[in-house]
Amino acid sequence: MRGGGDMLDVEDLTVRQGDFAMTAQFSVAQGARVAVIGPSGAGKSTLLGAIGGYVPATGRVRVAGRDVTDAAPDQRGIAMLFQDGNLFPHLTLEQNVGLGLRPTLRLRAQERERARDALKQVGLGGYADRRPGDISGGQQSRAALARILLQDRPLLLLDEPFAALGPALRAEMLDLTSTVARDMGATVLMITHAPEDAERAADQVLFVDQGRVDAPRPVAEIMANPPEALRAYLGR
Repeated sequence: MRGGGDMLDVEDLTVRQGDFAMTAQFSVAQGARVAVIGPSGAGKSTLLGAIGGYVPATGRVRVAGRDVTDAAPDQRGIAMLFQDGNLFPHLTLEQNVGLGLRPTLRLRAQERERARDALKQVGLGGYADRRPGDISGGQQSRAALARILLQDRPLLLLDEPFAALGPALRAEMLDLTSTVARDMGATVLMITHAPEDAERAADQVLFVDQGRVDAPRPVAEIMANPPEALRAYLGR
């Protein structure tokens, strides 16, 4: 397990895209699981993209106390999982997962074994030689999660990677993600549109609305007494 303290510090992070503007300032403690919720178009994916270095922004981003504002995405200590899982259809699952270790895919025998072990950890033992098109959507999500395992980054950003799954399978993947994050000692920011997902897989909620980013608050507290904008979003 990694040490305590804040894992993520966002200071005056500002994104401007045409008429849209977003500013954020908050901290996330080591080991926290934060659900990022809000209406469509509110800026949730933009926020995670800016933290991960994929969206141009001003301000400061610190990960585990290290200023990564000017660092490339792969140098920030962050693993990001997008909605489509980012699996390459022409590669086997072992190769797709192995990208987390070596982007050139020139995997040594020990690295191939690590990729297969990661697949086993997410319930895909024996699937290493299959391609994404040969497996279900839920299994593809598991393979993408296996790659996260190999990257072993302290901060995980999840941009609705399980949105296309049915309720039961989505709940299963949320549980598996929580287990993986706990075993890694990782901190998680997870975008979701479903309040029940936040209550199931998170201990804090970060609400985003029209470019405004609220500081994370405990799930039970914010769901019991949501601010007006969140109440409107939840339909309460």
